Order: sequence, then C-alpha cells, then structure tokens
Amino acid sequence: MNLFSPGDQIARNPTLAVLGFRRQLMYHLHFWAFVAIAPLILVQWQQEHYLLSALLILFCLNALLVIAFLKFRNSYFLNGRLFPFLAVVAAGYSTVLNGHSGLYWAYPAATALFFLLPLREAIASNIVFISVMAVISFLYLPETEFWRIVVSLGLTCVFAMVFAWLVGKLQQELIWLATTDPLTGCLNRSQLADVLNTQIQMRERYERVSSLILLDLDFFKAINDEWGHQAGDQVLREMATRLRKRLREMDQLFRIGGEEFMIVLPETRQRDADTLAHQLLASISARPFLNNIKLTASASVAEVSHGETWSVWLNRADQALYQAKAHGRNQVVNAHRPVPSVTEPPPDAAAT
Repeated sequence: MNLFSPGDQIARNPTLAVLGFRRQLMYHLHFWAFVAIAPLILVQWQQEHYLLSALLILFCLNALLVIAFLKFRNSYFLNGRLFPFLAVVAAGYSTVLNGHSGLYWAYPAATALFFLLPLREAIASNIVFISVMAVISFLYLPETEFWRIVVSLGLTCVFAMVFAWLVGKLQQELIWLATTDPLTGCLNRSQLADVLNTQIQMRERYERVSSLILLDLDFFKAINDEWGHQAGDQVLREMATRLRKRLREMDQLFRIGGEEFMIVLPETRQRDADTLAHQLLASISARPFLNNIKLTASASVAEVSHGETWSVWLNRADQALYQAKAHGRNQVVNAHRPVPSVTEPPPDAAAT
C-alpha cells in the first residue's frame, strides 16, 4: 500500500522513489514510537508523575500529527522539529524521576534523530541531547555510571551518524545512477516527463516560455561499422562535451536514444532556440572528432504551446526532426505550432 504518491510517478522518477521511502521511514518510526510510548502515559500517571505524563502526551500527539500529515497531506509536520525537543525533555526528566529506567529511552531516541532530521540538524540535536543527559547523570547517578552513560550514548550516536551518512551517500549514488546516462553523463529518459511537465507548468501559470531542441547525429551507424563501437562511444562522449560548452547552467541536456540528444531551454523563445540549434550544428561539423571522423547532425526546435502535454510537445519536435532527416540532414527544422481549435458558434448566433 502506497501512502504518499502514485506508483507510476514513483516508478518514473527515482528521486520521488527515494523521497517516498524516506517518508515511509518517518511514518513507521513515529507509528512505533507512539505504540511504545502511549502505554507509559498511564504508568507515569499512576505513579503521580503528572508532568512527565503530560510530556508523553505531547510526544504522542506529535507522532499522530506527523502520521496524519504524511498520510493525508503528503507533508512532514513541522519538518520533525518537535521530536528532538520532546525526546530530550522527556528522556531527561524521566531519568531524573526514574533513574536508569528513564535513561534507557535516550538510546532509541538519539538513534531515531539521524533518520528523522537532516544530518547536520541530527548531529546538533544529539550534541544537545548527550550534554543534557550527561549533566543529569552527573547530578542524579553515581560517578561510575556517569562515565558509562556518556561514553555508551556517545558511541551509539557516532555509530548511528556514520550509518545515516552512508545511507545518504548511497541514496545520492542510486539517484545519479538511475537518472544519468553512464556513457555521456547526460540526463536519461527517466527524468524527461518531469522536466517537460515543469516547463509546461511555468508556461501555464506564469507565461514563461520554454523550448526544446532534438539533435540527432547523421549516419552514426556508419561510424560503429567502420571504426567500431568503442570509437562510437568516444564520439558520443565528445558530442556531449561540445553541447555542454554551448549551454547555460539552467539548460538540461538529455541523451534519449543511441545518438539522439534533447536540450530543454527554459525562458527561451523558439527563434532563440533556433539560433542556438544552428550554432550547435556548426560546432559539430566544423571540427572532426577522433580519428579525423567528420560528422554532421540534424535538429528540430519546438516551443511549448498553451494546453499541450509533454508528449504532444515532444512529438511535434520529433516530427520536425524527421523532416530534417528526410530533407537532406545537416539542417534545423522548426516544429509547427499547434493550430488552436475554433469553437463553432451556436445556431442562433450564426443566424444573426
């Protein structure tokens, strides 16, 4: 059961997949924390620890709000900021009242912080947490216990921090592998729909136009046949390098096929994209690639129009690229703008 986003969207966007798993982790940590802490409210109340009971009630209410916000609003309540505060106060006060039995709750709470908060915030929160528990242990427990508590709690935090850091690095690496073409370093098709939809939303909401360029190397198969696939791979890598040198930081370069590339140009009219496309073709044909391989490319340009989906936008560019190939290659063809539909007037209006 997926609580947070449609399965097809997560499958298409690896970034959303990682975010979805992280939210499920938050969901389950708060759920089981609620299950574990809720019975203690009654226990502490029966022992006439009313303030501690109130703190535990707040802790459980925060857990329920986090669960509800994740499930029904797809957001993280207060970004988890209440958890470290309530955990420090409740664990510290429980240790003052109950001694070692209160101290035991500090260990799972300190570990959980590394999975609920960004790493730097979790480190800062745990420094405060350990300091508070050290002061309480020094004041209310024997000196020998104080050192054991500080060292063991500190080591628990260090181990949890290292594990959380490695998991974060692994997530970044998995996202990179899933969204990037390993040969050229360009974005791959997994990000295509989301990037184009973002530009469409900017067009619909803020009238900010965007254009895309489809670019395909001419007769690339002949390179593989004559010089081998390794040479073809080197040509593709150099091709991506040449394209990047002509692009702005905000532009996004995709490899969407064997020798086909797509460039998304935010805040760019079709005429400016057409100028860039001609410059790119000139840079490809002006200088040979390795082993004196001379290449040309064909390109198409399409500006996003009101009301069209990303697939329609891309299809217009693809049809224009087909025309560039059919009409002799080594040229740029601009995609035709969609003709707006004309609504026929009602019969009465026509009669008048």
